[in-house]
Amino acid sequence: MTDSSALDPEDRKIVTLARSARARNGVPEGAAVRDETGRTYVAGTVALDSLKLSALQTAVAMAVASGAKSLEAAAVVTEAETVSDEDRAAVRDLGGARTPVWVAGPDGTVRTTVTAG
Repeated sequence: MTDSSALDPEDRKIVTLARSARARNGVPEGAAVRDETGRTYVAGTVALDSLKLSALQTAVAMAVASGAKSLEAAAVVTEAETVSDEDRAAVRDLGGARTPVWVAGPDGTVRTTVTAG
């Protein structure tokens, strides 16, 4: 388990935003990413008949659609213990292999940190 209070304030912010998205929308996951300029993008799981995206994939897509050139960090709030390879690949495509991804439980406690690589 990672001590969430040990995170930088900007990193705690994206964990909080991810948690808020999950709770507000009543979806299985909430995610947030921060781009190279410090802008944040927040999303929940998309589960349509014709389109299925995890919260992290949706947040990365929102960043790309808004003109982000790179990612500094990502966070996902989920019941799962870690993020999928597909989620890590989406972060890696925009942020690179060393981009940190914080995985937090529904209470916002960071369980683990993985890299996109």
